[in-house]
Amino acid sequence: MTIQDLKSQNLILFEAISGSKSFGLNTPTSDTDIKGVYYLPKEKFFGLEYIPQISNETNDEVYYEIGRFVELLIKNNPNILEILASPKDCILYQHPLMEQLKIEDFLSKLCKDSFAGYAVTQIKKARGLNKKIVNPMPKEKKSLLDFCAVLKGYETVSVNSFLTENKLKQEQFGLVNIPNSKGMFALFYDENKSLGYKGIIQKETSNEVSVSSIPKGEKLVGYLSCNQDGYSTYCKEYTDYWNWIDKRNEDRYNTNQQHGRNYDSKNMMHTIRLLQTANNILSTGKLNIRVPNREELLDIKAGNKEYDVLLEMADDLITSIEKHYTTSSLPEKPDEAKAIQTLIQIREKLYRQDL
Repeated sequence: MTIQDLKSQNLILFEAISGSKSFGLNTPTSDTDIKGVYYLPKEKFFGLEYIPQISNETNDEVYYEIGRFVELLIKNNPNILEILASPKDCILYQHPLMEQLKIEDFLSKLCKDSFAGYAVTQIKKARGLNKKIVNPMPKEKKSLLDFCAVLKGYETVSVNSFLTENKLKQEQFGLVNIPNSKGMFALFYDENKSLGYKGIIQKETSNEVSVSSIPKGEKLVGYLSCNQDGYSTYCKEYTDYWNWIDKRNEDRYNTNQQHGRNYDSKNMMHTIRLLQTANNILSTGKLNIRVPNREELLDIKAGNKEYDVLLEMADDLITSIEKHYTTSSLPEKPDEAKAIQTLIQIREKLYRQDL
């Protein structure tokens, strides 16, 4: 099913503008994100085609099946609680049955982990981006040869340097495993290409070195060390980096480059916002997603604060969250039985009118 199917079949129960516009953080260049709730046609819900979530290709329009929506509300999922708490001027449509789901029935102390925990993962994500910005990776990918070295006395020299210095070709080498010595190999060289050696690696994309059968009496050239774990780590980082390059939001990236702070400022703005929201929920027992400190948060988005200052700000908020958690009058978790009963009542009315 698609979002258009939901609309053409009148299956939508709730629809609202979300993201920066609902938070009051939108600027002239902000996108319009839409979130919503739907129910499935009875043949899909009662059959084997349960669909918990439907979104468009860019993921800026996401709709949740009513059961999945309630399940995530019970878990105090930040995105889902914020949908239910949408400001009135952002609500595009609300089915009367949705009025049975009240935000006060779901707010609980679980928000400490769901909001703050998510914010901490965002801090880690920002640090990861910091690493990518500060340490760009060349497009030309290294091969396993770049992680191999030849012993030279008490030192090592890279295989590539060794090959160049001695005017040798890696394809004419034969390697033999050295027992009880991880990543160490004995090196032999076939001057006449007559011994069938497999080379150090068989092709540029090889993930491991090759070993060969060495005839008796062949002269040992030296010993080779292969850091295969280092190469595996490099390959993962290379793939992550270039996937990020392919998928990154150029406008957002350019903003980060312009302010020169070497962190994702938009990500950090939302991290601080999430922590402030969790702090307010625990201290007041209410969720108001429209921020009272728009200018401060946009200042963070613009990259006008040092990264370490933001981390200190986050640490202070986490300390405050822990303090309010112990004194909050909110329940430990939502009344799951009540929530499920409400869900059942909503579904009964929806499917009864469809029969």
